[in-house]
Amino acid sequence: MICPVHSFFSKKNLGQKWEISLQNVADIKKLKAVGICTIKGIQMTTKRALCNVKGLSEAKVDKIKEAANKLLEPGFLTAFEYSEKRKMVFHISTGSQEFDKLLGGGIESMAITEAFGENFFLLFHFNLRFSVVTAQLPGPNGYTGGKIIFIDTENTFRPDRLRDIADRFNVDHEAVLDNVLYARAYTSEHQMELLDYVAAKFHEEAGIFKLLIIDSIMALFRVDFSGRGELAERQQKLAQMLSRLQKISEEYNVAVFVTNQMTADPGATMTFQADPKKPIGGHILAHASTTRISLRKGRGELRIAKIYDSPEMPENEATFAITAGGIGDAKE
Repeated sequence: MICPVHSFFSKKNLGQKWEISLQNVADIKKLKAVGICTIKGIQMTTKRALCNVKGLSEAKVDKIKEAANKLLEPGFLTAFEYSEKRKMVFHISTGSQEFDKLLGGGIESMAITEAFGENFFLLFHFNLRFSVVTAQLPGPNGYTGGKIIFIDTENTFRPDRLRDIADRFNVDHEAVLDNVLYARAYTSEHQMELLDYVAAKFHEEAGIFKLLIIDSIMALFRVDFSGRGELAERQQKLAQMLSRLQKISEEYNVAVFVTNQMTADPGATMTFQADPKKPIGGHILAHASTTRISLRKGRGELRIAKIYDSPEMPENEATFAITAGGIGDAKE
């Protein structure tokens, strides 16, 4: 049995790449095949999950974990040290100054931002134009711009619409389209499998990708799991996917943006709530999303975004416009 000891990892590159010896190539390929590409990735993965990787025995997993733990610090930082680490976080502009202000500068990296609304077309036009181009452009505080991965679960992505946004920012059409990596997900399992590829791609092109979009996060789960009898299994699978997204966002310092839908809330009428609808996904999605944005239609081309939940931003609203050139500030 191959013993993956310190030669399996490189301490000088412990956050990003591994030094590999010939005897460990097969083991590393097995881990990379499931999106585990760094020592941090091993720390973020349970022994149980590692044992499910084909070709890795429990004894081998124990040795992998032991070797990884020797190279990583226990994980405790002072508040000051963590504050310094948080300086790596960047914000991606939405294209609207008012919207950016609402979000504290834009869409935050190392976090999951969820946007939900009742109107399907509102969400469609929003996510299609949302930061797909602006994420590629340099921004404030040293943001360099980068590539985007778009996972489409409802066949709503239309790349030609990005050309109008490219015209607004005076950037080349082909360059904009080349910087967007697209994948169509057909089942909730396929959606989860695509995240393995995403993690591998983020590792392969470290620092190049800045934004991951999933439109929409719940659509395939609603199809694959129906009725109360399958609700517990659905929520468990959803929790696993969201945990994976959280780890990817932190490990590779990318922003994750997901769209969601709303459903009727039977209990709302009993509590006299103004809006008897709620985002789907339950508490699992509510706790996993760092920032939740509620979207609704205003007059004409105007849209209203409201902070539904956030660990640091106060509950507030911003009015913005959706045009052929993307998201912009509202013009009264």
